[in-house]
Amino acid sequence: MSHSHDDTFQDRLAGVLLGTAVGDAVGLPSEGLSPRRRQRLLSGPWRHRLVCGRGMISDDTEHTLMVAQSLLNYPGDATAFGRSLAWRLRWWFLGLPAGVGMATARACLKLWLGFPPKRSGVHSAGNGPAMRSALLGAYFHDDQDQIQRFVTASTVLTHTDPRALTGALAVAHLAAWAVRHDPTKPPDTQFLEQLLTELAPADREWTELMDRILTAWSHETSVPDFASSLGLEGGVTGYVYHTVPVAVYAWLLHFGDFRASVEAALNCGGDSDTVGAIVGALAGGTIGGSGIPADWVDGISDWPRSVGLLRKAASRLAQQKRDGRALGPVSYFWPAVPLRNLVFLIIVLLHGFRRLAPPY
Repeated sequence: MSHSHDDTFQDRLAGVLLGTAVGDAVGLPSEGLSPRRRQRLLSGPWRHRLVCGRGMISDDTEHTLMVAQSLLNYPGDATAFGRSLAWRLRWWFLGLPAGVGMATARACLKLWLGFPPKRSGVHSAGNGPAMRSALLGAYFHDDQDQIQRFVTASTVLTHTDPRALTGALAVAHLAAWAVRHDPTKPPDTQFLEQLLTELAPADREWTELMDRILTAWSHETSVPDFASSLGLEGGVTGYVYHTVPVAVYAWLLHFGDFRASVEAALNCGGDSDTVGAIVGALAGGTIGGSGIPADWVDGISDWPRSVGLLRKAASRLAQQKRDGRALGPVSYFWPAVPLRNLVFLIIVLLHGFRRLAPPY
């Protein structure tokens, strides 16, 4: 790789990590709200609102960081990567994170009970695997076989429903495409259709969803109107075949514009932190970390898993890719995580109580 190519690749990896964090943090305060209630309760432009005009990350970003750390340990062995990620999930769960998805919680319990990584997943088509797969696609952008192996290893840890794997692979392959290509030129329609439908050609629901994405894109249908066409007027659900199509469509319709992509997805309501994280990862991988709005990046106030830590992970992953050998994970003060999680839980509960009051 040339020095220029190294810098670009590192910036794109930073874009995936920071984009995930930004979409997650900006979307988090409105999680679970319908578009109508969100506009009444949290009016005005999208910005950080979790606490005193600042934002914090949730499980979407935490899982992506765990993927980065495991990838830094085992970049060439998907099975060893899966074992490493399984241990990180175990300890993450022991830190009592707020808002864990039911399928992920059950899988973490199974891991602690001694189930091996290939048997710890539960039958669920939730968002967990999709929200952490973009980084794998970006890192292995030049190796489709490795994308398949590593995304599968990440997915089966928590989810065994084939739809969860399809959604996760879609995000990973699009992230791989994004980091390889010009940020001003969206993917070709025919290429996109082939790439996405080949992930699950026998799954009629998936192929129909991809057709609807391409049709809506050709008509420049707004993202909220596209979501409504899927029956999601009240908000995007935690079902991967709702979340991934909305995130992918927002990325396509507003290709190359990070703020517009994320805002359009968040305007749909519902599982806004996860939709925001996925579209943020794709849009960030497209334009790079340097192109993400500074106010959204600088507005994240979290520790010990900070914005600076995400940048370090991106830098080390890029160096590891160039050197062709494992460099080991980035270090941070992990003993502070339980205390941080307690503070985060209190903030989330206060938001919950605020929602009991008008305006409705």
